[in-house]
Formats: sequence, structure tokens, C-alpha cells
Amino acid sequence: MDIMPERDLMAVMLPRYQFAEHHEGRMAASPAAILDAIDRLDTHDDAVVRALLMLRELPARLAAAAGVNVPIKGRPRFGMANFTPLRRGPDQAVYGLAGRFWRPSFGLEPIADAEAFLAFQKRGVPKLIMGFRTIPDGAAIRLVTETRVFCPDRTSWLLFTPYWWIIRAASGLVRRRMLAAIKRMAEGEASRLAAPDQPCLL
Repeated sequence: MDIMPERDLMAVMLPRYQFAEHHEGRMAASPAAILDAIDRLDTHDDAVVRALLMLRELPARLAAAAGVNVPIKGRPRFGMANFTPLRRGPDQAVYGLAGRFWRPSFGLEPIADAEAFLAFQKRGVPKLIMGFRTIPDGAAIRLVTETRVFCPDRTSWLLFTPYWWIIRAASGLVRRRMLAAIKRMAEGEASRLAAPDQPCLL
């Protein structure tokens, strides 16, 4: 992931969008520790998130098991690994994705890096970014995450809109559990670093 000077990286990566979802949580850890925790996050470590993602993919997986040639066949389950790291600054990080998300297989398009994401323009294929920003909040840090989606044409907007409203509740739950997992990892690392060295008894 490229290291960028401090600015609004979400606006840089996706200046226009029609859909947005916002969540946040407070953490007793440094911005660097929080952003590092996001890089290490595996959504499949959470049983609830894993179950929701399995349910979302179930129709495509069943079709693949029945011998139907679908793009999801042989592909690992959807998760953070599908997102391309785009930009990172001292207080924020942005990840990107492109696809026809309403399809059973998500209709994902390959995105190599930030430059490829910025250049990507394909009729009928929305672009999505998931951004994280750390904000000082007293003795703690407030981590704000926002997901934004840009539909490049009316057809993709019409297809994506009902899908967005159908998945909103589950998507919000996933984001909240991601924040909780990031908090555990970042605060755990902060506690480990703050703990005094144990004396050698030998």
C-alpha cells in the first residue's frame, strides 16, 4: 500500500459516489497500531461475519457444486483479501473493489493497485471504497470507517440500488464486528508494548 501525505484519501480515490455507509468506534491505541491492525484483519476469524458471508455466497456455491460454470468456482470465500489496498496516510487507509456486486458471484473485476483503481472505467461496473480514518478523541482514538459506492451509469445504479438496501443491515453488522476486531488487535498490541519486560530468573 502506498504511503501518502495527510489529506482526504477517500475523496482522492473516489471523488463521486451515490451510496455511503458510516460506522465508528473508540480505541485506546495509536493511529499506527490501529491501521496496522486493519492490514492484518481477517474477516473469516469472526464466526458471525463468516456465517453472513457464507450465506451471501451460498447460491453461487451451490450452483458451482452442481456443475454450473460460475466465476466463484474454486475461488476462496469473499473477505478482506478481495479488497485492494489503495492508499495509506499517517491517520487513514483506503481499500478498493470493483464489481457487479448484485450478482451471486459478486462479479468482481481485477484491480492491481491504486493507479488501476483510479483508471478503471467499465460500463455497468460500480467501484467501491472502504476507508478508515483515526481521529483523536480525548485520551482515545475514534476510528471512523465509511464505505462509498459509485455507479458509472443508470443501469448499474438501478441494479445496485435494491441490492444496497437488501444488504444494509447485514453490512452494518459486519462493519461493527470489524471495528470490534480491530479494537481487540490494536489495544492488545498496545498492552503488549506497554507491559514491562519480565526479569530473567536464571
